[in-house]
Amino acid sequence: MSSERVIHAEGVTKVYQMGEVEVPALRGVDIDLLEGELMVLLGASGSGKSTLLNILGGLDIPTAGRVLYRDWELTEAEDAELTSYRRQHVGFVFQFYNLIPSLTAAENVALVTEIADDPLDPKDALDLVGLKERVDHFPAQLSGGEQQRVAIARAVAKQPDVLMCDEPTGALDFRTGKLVLEVLERVNRELGTTTAVITHNVPIASMADRVVTLADGRIATITHNDTKVSPSEITW
Repeated sequence: MSSERVIHAEGVTKVYQMGEVEVPALRGVDIDLLEGELMVLLGASGSGKSTLLNILGGLDIPTAGRVLYRDWELTEAEDAELTSYRRQHVGFVFQFYNLIPSLTAAENVALVTEIADDPLDPKDALDLVGLKERVDHFPAQLSGGEQQRVAIARAVAKQPDVLMCDEPTGALDFRTGKLVLEVLERVNRELGTTTAVITHNVPIASMADRVVTLADGRIATITHNDTKVSPSEITW
């Protein structure tokens, strides 16, 4: 892992207007994502984790503050530029898989590779997540964990610089969740993809290079793991 910054955010604030009431989600967050690292974002529900990830990934814009992808200031980007940023540089994995039921695993992955500049072959991407034998299966023929691994294959097939994962094990049982974490760790290790994983599950933090804890829209702690734990050893 290098110390080069892929994403730099400073003073990121997000306030939602609910009628006449202002609801702050982020309060002046400073954070970097570093080249090749696996970072875990911890925090209780409502702490601002998803809002922060959405802003770093170009899905949302801050009320105040700056976000840079390398030397590109995203907070000054037009909508079309943000679309290009998401399409070219960021892969997303969410708690729910968002697969198209009428398409096979390979076809779901191909949706992304058809618009990417330098994609993996969909079958290679599925092989990376351990689904080489399931390329022609439809989502209904796959378990929840397999569907999530298809979603990861789809996210990494365009070879993004950054992989943003929001509660990727949230809908899965413990055993299946560990398999998904093993896939994310493998992608980070083998492809060098800078990876950010949101979770409320504290034990998952032990697999990270760096752990950032959010509370009430602010960064509460940042810790580094001198010795990372393999996902296969994690229990919760």
